Amino acid sequence: MSTQENYDDLDFDPVALREKYRLEREKRLREDGNEQYIEVKDDFSRYLDDPYVAPIKRDPVSDEVDVLVIGGGFGGLLAGARLKEAGIKDVRIVEKGGDFGGTWYWNRYPGAQCDIEAYVYLPLLEELNYVPKEKYSHAPEILAHSSAIGKHYDLYEKALFQTQVTNMQWDEDTARWTVETNKGDKVRARFVAMANGPLDRPKLPGIPGIDTYNGHTFHTSRWDYDYTGGSPEGGLTKLKDKRVAIIGTGATSVQCVPHVGEMAKQLYVFQRTPSGVDVRGNSPTDEKWAASLKPGWQKERMENFNALVSGVPQAEDLVNDGWTDLIGKMLEMFRKGEAGDGTGRSLPEIVELANFEKMNEIRARAEELVNDPNTAEELKPYYAMFCKRPCFHDDYLPTFNRPSVELIDTNGQGVDRITEKGVVVDGKEYEVDCIIFGTGFEVGTDYTRRAGYDIVGKQGQKLSDKWQDGMKTFHGMQSNGFPNCFLMSAQQGGFSANYPHLLNEVAVHLAHIVSHMKANDLTKVEASESAEAAWVEGIISGEGPAMQIGGEGCTPGYYNNEGKPNPKLRYGAFYSGGSIAFWDLLEKWREAGDFDGLEFSS
Repeated sequence: MSTQENYDDLDFDPVALREKYRLEREKRLREDGNEQYIEVKDDFSRYLDDPYVAPIKRDPVSDEVDVLVIGGGFGGLLAGARLKEAGIKDVRIVEKGGDFGGTWYWNRYPGAQCDIEAYVYLPLLEELNYVPKEKYSHAPEILAHSSAIGKHYDLYEKALFQTQVTNMQWDEDTARWTVETNKGDKVRARFVAMANGPLDRPKLPGIPGIDTYNGHTFHTSRWDYDYTGGSPEGGLTKLKDKRVAIIGTGATSVQCVPHVGEMAKQLYVFQRTPSGVDVRGNSPTDEKWAASLKPGWQKERMENFNALVSGVPQAEDLVNDGWTDLIGKMLEMFRKGEAGDGTGRSLPEIVELANFEKMNEIRARAEELVNDPNTAEELKPYYAMFCKRPCFHDDYLPTFNRPSVELIDTNGQGVDRITEKGVVVDGKEYEVDCIIFGTGFEVGTDYTRRAGYDIVGKQGQKLSDKWQDGMKTFHGMQSNGFPNCFLMSAQQGGFSANYPHLLNEVAVHLAHIVSHMKANDLTKVEASESAEAAWVEGIISGEGPAMQIGGEGCTPGYYNNEGKPNPKLRYGAFYSGGSIAFWDLLEKWREAGDFDGLEFSS
């Protein structure tokens, strides 16, 4: 990197910022990495209870279906929709929650809303002839849309809610999967689609004394409105005489802190690493614009957004929001670097400077909106863009101007301990009536831990054994030795900031293969050993996706396994060409019609 004398044209000191980023990262590094979090089981299993609907009582199901989909979030709904459109009618979805929605079934905390524009984020809008009410939909609307998809595609009839898979085993003689559940169900399925999703199991911090606290506690993904009062829209009136602690300052807390801060007698927000919080700028949908939309509008808009956040210039920015602004600034500097800016700086250095400039804007916003200079400084994120998930909100930072709201910054160390009465940081105890854990979902832990079961394929092989050293698939969707089983995720596939977009592309591919097999009376399909090996080699030798996130130089977080390198994770990397190239590869593969890399039997 250049020395300071090369930066006379800048109004900030990149050398000092690099050092600041390094120091902030190092103070947060921990030997235990992901192991710092407690698995939610045994004495902590209450954090998994469903507070939203009464327990469903029904008789066990024992039958056979064409396709069993595990997970009823956007992935499961899209799989069901695209299968139905392809003529596959016998589809059953098994879902842990009491209704469709997945993450949006569980995330009903006050203020919850999508942070990708709703017009591109909510799936199947044209198919349902629906336009969201706002640019960024709130959770109730997203949950209602999930239900509408289930009704539109007749996915409720065979759905099993409040049901968890406990065993999944392949029977070579019948060429069927046998799937058992905690409700005593035993379902045989020709095909299984794994749409479990990456964000469904809450995690708790392993803070000493967490099991000794005598007050009230809950996790944000199981919000206790009986205790707080109010609804997802806010109005938490039962907190008016309560002292509340929120542990965690990620995307969830950014959205719920303003509502808790408005009503609580006292709110303490315990912070280890601040989020970068940019402008939200939500607005109601323009009715004239909605009425003017032409067929194909959502696909066009999704592709435009994905291209921009993937680094591909577009003639017009249709979405024009914080995400495209972030990437747009990077692209502008990137293009200047390619053309040469006359400073002799390398292209990576120019991109780094653009990153510094954008993060400087976000840090300046904290100064502008927060009255107390010390609190404003503590709310500034000192790490590169995309080291942590960007956040967008207009009320989070001003909430710290309330006399009843106090930020407890832990200098990157986290909470010291929890006592019977409250939370301790730097030797000081904060007595509270309630602790809310805004600590997110498990990411990066073993699949069997998150799912609660293993997958047993041909000749009794367990998926956990096959993947002991890392994930092995073809196209990120099929694994040799596990016939008629399809994975729906971004790993070893195409990453997009707009996750439902990638789920739709995977669902289309799934429906194509299954409908081909049904039409040709084929019994079994799996990836060939050679195709899988070649695909995995391409993934682990690639240079990474178009948009790098959570690199090793980043502050610890769930993007980078809490800053602890794990060789297995390189197997779960994204397709190196980015999502656009990957989806184009899948489309051309389907058009070729020879199903190269797959082995069928009849």
